[in-house]
Amino acid sequence: MLEKRAQVLLKTLIEHYISGGQPVGSRTLSKCSGLDLSPASIRNVMSDLEELGFITSPHTSAGRIPTHRGYRLFVDTLLTVQPLRQDEILRLEHRLSSPDPQELISSAASVLSNLTQFAGLVMIPKRKGIAFRQLEFLPLSDKRILLIIVTTDGNVQNRIIIADRNYSPSELTQAANFFNQNYTGQTFEEVQRKLHDELRQMQSDMTRLMTAALEASNKALADDHDDVVISGERNLLQVDDLSTNVTSLRKLFEVFERRTTLLQLLDTSQKAAGVNIFIGGESGQVPLDECSVVTAPYEVDGQVVGTLGVIGPTRMAYERVIPIVDITAKLLSNALSNH
Repeated sequence: MLEKRAQVLLKTLIEHYISGGQPVGSRTLSKCSGLDLSPASIRNVMSDLEELGFITSPHTSAGRIPTHRGYRLFVDTLLTVQPLRQDEILRLEHRLSSPDPQELISSAASVLSNLTQFAGLVMIPKRKGIAFRQLEFLPLSDKRILLIIVTTDGNVQNRIIIADRNYSPSELTQAANFFNQNYTGQTFEEVQRKLHDELRQMQSDMTRLMTAALEASNKALADDHDDVVISGERNLLQVDDLSTNVTSLRKLFEVFERRTTLLQLLDTSQKAAGVNIFIGGESGQVPLDECSVVTAPYEVDGQVVGTLGVIGPTRMAYERVIPIVDITAKLLSNALSNH
């Protein structure tokens, strides 16, 4: 642990650097730290902090800036979080009040982006155990059949099946009726297990149609399901700390495009309780070396189903971003659990 005066000076330096973006000199620290120290004493403490790896001196300035290690100490032990005001929480709650779960998740990503002016992201829960409400076949042409799938959560998907022969409208109606009468309300996993035995009573070519319909249904749900919603990534183009390095910025946007890296990070965060903060290289992903990621898990009916968070520069107002992420996760959890 650092001695008290070193903690105060480090806290003051980081707060001023986050606020102004300029290296902080001894004179500023002397004025703003509230410590009764001589300029020589302050310079000695700064030298110690630099030797310990908490701050560094840019080549073009006599002032100092925090390192990733300095930010970590600041976030873990020195940070004074600013709770959101009640009116801000009420506005957040209003924006997260849609009856549509997918819209709620998109709104949460947008809220995170708008409030922080960074990139907001929400990992979407894996859709397990989705049950279907209704299935319908419509004949098109040249053995092509339009499959319409309606799930119990209100999702509607269309897929085209290329059949092995032409089916009459009455045959397609018969197949849909069989499917709907026997399997409505069951998950596609349950239907798949039962399909082989229960379709023996039907003609073999009808069985092939039903199998094709089930495969198309599973693929439709998988294709329709994005893994993560991202909002406001273009905000990062306005962040001086990031926009000046075109190569790093290009790599960062490749991460947004591929999403695999983000999913790994969010999946890791899902296992942690409460707000989790990755500063620079702590994320283990090179494109995020100059970024910080603040995440929190969210729940449905008490069970963690996903993670949301914010990606921004390491020079972010952590005291403001942390409660925004925390409250948004809690409000999203409440909204999803009430459906």
